[in-house]
Amino acid sequence: MTLVDQVRADPDSAPISAKLRALLGVAAAVQRGGNHVSAQDVEDARQAGADDLQIHDTVLIAAAFCMYNRYVDGLATTRPADRSAYATAAEAIVNHGYLAGLPAPAQLPLPS
Repeated sequence: MTLVDQVRADPDSAPISAKLRALLGVAAAVQRGGNHVSAQDVEDARQAGADDLQIHDTVLIAAAFCMYNRYVDGLATTRPADRSAYATAAEAIVNHGYLAGLPAPAQLPLPS
């Protein structure tokens, strides 16, 4: 979490690779709006070693998370006050998968 905090506070000085820094710049542009991703953002990412697939995936993931964030905000979803809850949840997902502990889905009747 220390590295995450450093990146969130100032990605330009955080101890991350130049490629990740450039891709985070692309993601930040996506967050402001798709039209904010400039040719220079893409060129900076390429110069830092990112290939077209990595740039594409960065745009896709950033756009998806913008939508997810708006979705959960719109539903007034809460988040844990204690950040250690994220580590606990991650461990459970790694060890048991995303569906562990959830009730089995109801069986819908098939149309006749």
